[in-house]
Amino acid sequence: MLNIRPVSEADKSSWAPLWDGYLEFYKTQLPQAQSDLTWQRLIDPDFNLYGLVAQRDGKLQGLTHYSFQISSWAPKNFCYLEDLFVDPQVRCGGIGRALIDGVRDVALSSGSSRLYWNTDATNSTARKLYDSYISESGKVQYRIQFASDYEEDM
Repeated sequence: MLNIRPVSEADKSSWAPLWDGYLEFYKTQLPQAQSDLTWQRLIDPDFNLYGLVAQRDGKLQGLTHYSFQISSWAPKNFCYLEDLFVDPQVRCGGIGRALIDGVRDVALSSGSSRLYWNTDATNSTARKLYDSYISESGKVQYRIQFASDYEEDM
C-alpha cells in the first residue's frame, strides 16, 4: 500500500538518492553542502520548506517539496510545489498524482487559496499528469539570476 507522509529525519538516507535523481533529471549539480542545507531546511519545523514522501513496502519511491507564500493579490497564502520526483522504476503507477494530491490536501488544510507549480515546457511526461489537473496558466516566467557559486539556471 502506498503511504504519502511528511518527510522525517529518519528518511535522509532514502531521500538522498531520490533528490540526486531529481537533480540528474534536470541536468544540474549542486554541491553536497547545498543538498545538506536543503535537507536541514526540510526537517526544520521553523523553516518554510516542507516535504512529503511516497513510501511503499518500507521503501521511499517519490518526494515532493513545497512552501507557502503570501500574496498581495489574495487574503490567503499560496502553496508552491517546488520539487516533485518519482523513482523512474515505478513511474506511471499513480505516485506522482498521490504526491500532488498530498500537497493539495496540506495546502487546503493550511488555508491556501492556490496551489501552483512550474515545469519545463519540454517535460511532456510530467505535463500529461499536470494537464489532468488543470490547463497550464499561460504565464511566462522571467528570471534575473544573481551571483551564485553553483546554480546555472534552475
